[in-house]
Amino acid sequence: MKKVFYPLAAVLLLLTSATVALNPQDYKVKEGHSIAFKSKDPSGIFKDAKGSFKFEENDLANSSINLTFKVNSISTGNGMMNKKAQTEEWFDAEKNPEIKFESTKISKAGDDFLVLGNLTIKGITKTKKVPMKIAKSGNDLILSGSFGVNRIEFKVGKKSDAVPDVMNINYSIPVTKK
Repeated sequence: MKKVFYPLAAVLLLLTSATVALNPQDYKVKEGHSIAFKSKDPSGIFKDAKGSFKFEENDLANSSINLTFKVNSISTGNGMMNKKAQTEEWFDAEKNPEIKFESTKISKAGDDFLVLGNLTIKGITKTKKVPMKIAKSGNDLILSGSFGVNRIEFKVGKKSDAVPDVMNINYSIPVTKK
């Protein structure tokens, strides 16, 4: 009986260890992130971002990213423009104080990744595909990429010649293991 137990215990321990190694790691957003929007006019950043990232390259089905940005943390370099961005016409910070992104799927795209998720701005949720690069630095990762968001689809401002419909979003988000 003892001879059967030890090999069985060793196999169970090995299987348990392999399963643990493939579980996605939990990360949280660190300081030093950059969520920038760029166009001819306006351009700026969101200074307040919070969120979590669960990631294991060999288990993308259980990996996820959830981010929240405070609308009132917008900084365009122009105080009057920052205040205007808070108004009902633009982001309506009083009724919708946060912008959220929640992934629904992360997949491999060559050497990088493609994140499919729900982007909520001004109470309107749309599905977005967001390309993502991941750079490793010890226990930390840096998530980065660029994509476009059509502000008119989210009722952010009105159509005009002064502000383009599509805003280019560039992000760099350092995360650390929890």
